[in-house]
Amino acid sequence: MESWEHVYTKQQRIAELARIHPEVSFTSLAHHVDVMWLHEAFARTRKDGATGVDKQTAEEYQQELGANLRSLLERAKSGKYHAPPVRRAHIPKDPAKQETRPIGIPTFEDKVLQRSVHMTVEPLYEQDFLDCSYGFRPGRSAHDALAALWKHATEIGGGWIIDLDIRKFFDTMDHTHIREILKKRISDGVITRLIGKWLKAGVWEKGSVSYPEQGTPQGGVISPLLSNIYLHEVLDKWFEHEVKPRLRGKAFLVRYADDAVLGFASEEDVRRVMEALPKRFSRYGLTLHPEKTRVVKFTRPSGKSPASPTQEKEGTFNFLGFTHYWGASRNGAPVIKRRTEKSRFARALKKVAEWCKENRHDPVSEQRKALNRKLQGHYAYYGITGNYPKLSNYRHRVVRLWRKWLMRRTRGKYLSWEKFELLLSVYPLAPARVVHSVYLAKL
Repeated sequence: MESWEHVYTKQQRIAELARIHPEVSFTSLAHHVDVMWLHEAFARTRKDGATGVDKQTAEEYQQELGANLRSLLERAKSGKYHAPPVRRAHIPKDPAKQETRPIGIPTFEDKVLQRSVHMTVEPLYEQDFLDCSYGFRPGRSAHDALAALWKHATEIGGGWIIDLDIRKFFDTMDHTHIREILKKRISDGVITRLIGKWLKAGVWEKGSVSYPEQGTPQGGVISPLLSNIYLHEVLDKWFEHEVKPRLRGKAFLVRYADDAVLGFASEEDVRRVMEALPKRFSRYGLTLHPEKTRVVKFTRPSGKSPASPTQEKEGTFNFLGFTHYWGASRNGAPVIKRRTEKSRFARALKKVAEWCKENRHDPVSEQRKALNRKLQGHYAYYGITGNYPKLSNYRHRVVRLWRKWLMRRTRGKYLSWEKFELLLSVYPLAPARVVHSVYLAKL
């Protein structure tokens, strides 16, 4: 039996038992993990990622793959496995503010073991997770979350929005609480012991290791699943099962990882929930960002005219890289629209500018291929209905950046727009394109 079929069959069994027994804490999960399971975990682990503290690459690990996986299995199940500290790196978060976001880079072997535990635990929790959560779940994407938000907000006429921001969520997840939450569904000693070791593994940075008493490093394979389990308990279940039945009007929640939006038809409801949210999160060691968490009046404009510029600026919120606002449909009726968020737009252009500068001496044909890949990648995410003006503007700015850096390699020679248009006719850049169309989806 192929490793994929082997794993899939066992995952279906785990899912079935979890669905039949929603209140049971499973004591026997680790027995599913065998050498074939680890082979599949290895196959699903990214091979070109950055190396961890031991500097071992995927190619080096693969040279003695069978022996390495057998050793890993024995150490994991006997309790002898020692989770190495993760290597901390910093990636850009907001270029305008020169902010960075820390990520943790585990060793390759640790990634394989984390992937194997993820493959074991995910089918169980997929039976528990609610429809309101979308991030890092199989078969669900950011565009699914955006579509759900658009649908729910349209149904209540925009209403009132809580734009939720959890301050340093991954750094402040409480270890005691995550263990208590896991116990409700997992009592398998091997699985809980490994997760505990990853929580306490430590962080290597600038030659020294620190051991934070809370949080889980972003970048680990298991971290997104733990975050979903945590917020499923803290926010999703609480809102759907305890809050909504007590509200006067309709309400909804859309969450993607630690980014969430709550919508309400009633102003009274939004005020009551906004008052309760900090208390709820504080119980689990979390804090809402006092400046970024806000209530937005997002009610539908009256008549067939779109919101005025002032109303549009005040009645907007950002979610998953898009600014959501009220605009006008083709027939002039008010409709919720989305455009690329300013900071994401600027970040994308900055990356293109840096690439053009670094690669300006490459052959024009190679530059064109690379730029087209970047444009198509941008369209693949931001190409949604209503965002065509921003897509077109992005392409226009990329064209100008390309011309700018092509001129820099000609020692000051001026490249007129006429000559550049001729070059574009030979080496054309991909036109702006709406990839995710609500109109095509209805066909």
